[in-house]
Amino acid sequence: MPTIRNVAREKLENGELSLGTGVRLTRSVEIAIAMKTAGFDWLFLDLEHGTMSIDAAAQIAVAALDAGIAPIVRVPNGEYAIATRLLDNGALGIVVPHVDSPEEARDVVEKLKYPPVGHRSMGGIGPHYSLRSASTGEAAKALNAANLTVVMLETPKAIANADEIAAVPGVDVLLIGTNDLCAEMGIPGDFGNDRVADAYQKMIAASRKHGKFPGMAGIYNEPIMQRYIEMGARFILSGADAAFLMASASQRTGFLRKTLQRT
Repeated sequence: MPTIRNVAREKLENGELSLGTGVRLTRSVEIAIAMKTAGFDWLFLDLEHGTMSIDAAAQIAVAALDAGIAPIVRVPNGEYAIATRLLDNGALGIVVPHVDSPEEARDVVEKLKYPPVGHRSMGGIGPHYSLRSASTGEAAKALNAANLTVVMLETPKAIANADEIAAVPGVDVLLIGTNDLCAEMGIPGDFGNDRVADAYQKMIAASRKHGKFPGMAGIYNEPIMQRYIEMGARFILSGADAAFLMASASQRTGFLRKTLQRT
């Protein structure tokens, strides 16, 4: 049977942090090896809020496979035609936003997993096993085992249903979208609020109970990130290309201008 590595999943299965970085600004395939060198485990290719095309995402995904960093794509809710085409062409996981109920979670699995777990259509030979020929059954089994199916919990309703969502076979990661959750709670940007901490506690408990991986997105304040990691979050969206670029560039210009002031 072909073996397909997903380092993001391997880190989770070993109980380690699985660190991802958002890709919205970049269109070049070099982002894959750059973020691998920086120490990240997965790319978060954002097709929900970004303008990246399917082709650009697939090109980066193939480069990521070669670099040894997992390409994971967020698609708009319900856009399964985009999701499955990307899974066919290099992605090692799909993030589906705004999943509020176990019924919606089951629909996600039905669309994104091959039989017998779901009902995804077979797409032929892809880049995941270097275009080598493999039997349909073996390829489907390997891809089901490697891919990460990630559902985002972004409303109080989703948090209330966290246990039932986590119980759905085929769901791998429960990922709190903290920006949207705070907005829905009427406390936008208040990531350290006790209500948010309670939401993380419920999601993490549900994930542990059902053998799923708990995730955190939308928080980049280090003390707050540390708080939820210490609670048990493991699949961590750690930042994004634009923010990293701006932080480093601003640091450099600040240093140089201060240097002139000292002369």
